Amino acid sequence: MVNKSKIHCNQNCNVTFKILTGIVIALVVFALGLGIGQVFRPAISPLPAAEAGTGERGAQFGVDANINEATIDNYLGRSDSVYRDMRMLEDPADYAAIGGDSYLSGYVEGFEVVSYPYLVNVTGLPEAVGKSYTGPTLFTINKDGSYTANYQESMSILEDLFPKDKNIFLMCGGAGYAGQTKDLLTKLGWDASKIYNVGGYWFYEGEHNVTVKNDDGTYAFWKIPYHSIDFATLTSVK
Repeated sequence: MVNKSKIHCNQNCNVTFKILTGIVIALVVFALGLGIGQVFRPAISPLPAAEAGTGERGAQFGVDANINEATIDNYLGRSDSVYRDMRMLEDPADYAAIGGDSYLSGYVEGFEVVSYPYLVNVTGLPEAVGKSYTGPTLFTINKDGSYTANYQESMSILEDLFPKDKNIFLMCGGAGYAGQTKDLLTKLGWDASKIYNVGGYWFYEGEHNVTVKNDDGTYAFWKIPYHSIDFATLTSVK
């Protein structure tokens, strides 16, 4: 006499075994895939030390000795870094008077614009260029070189724009705004060894230039990855 319950059990057991085997195989493949991904993921090379160059612009603005306009192409696209261009789209200061450009006519690919004059009041400009932006700012620089927050949200905005767990590459037109941004960040608690003043776009001759100025003299500002600050939504510090 055939034991039907035994046959039914064997069928169920076989199905269950196949399902479990499939799950195990899928988990093994997934685990191997992760391992292979780790093996073939390109390593992030260590960066040279952040240190001001010995030349005139290194001494004046703190342009980095190792990562600057001449070498920045070698350090673009790193997942452990952020790239910030500190210029305004149109700066009230007349930078053409010193051979520069008051308009953001182009930038290095991968950089995102965070206008320094919105972070802190601009000081120390050459007399020839006149004054820059004089509107509201996140911080005010004091006579002793320290910084005071003007809004309750100032520090959190700064931390979002310049993550402390990343290397920070700074650039502007000539290198002044970049150097002043590094001073702002380091005095407010950022690690100076992770901040590089790359220098100025006006001196860049690399292969990752993004042109913003059109042939007819207009500007395609829509090309620019830009971080705006809406001061009307912030809470003033009294």
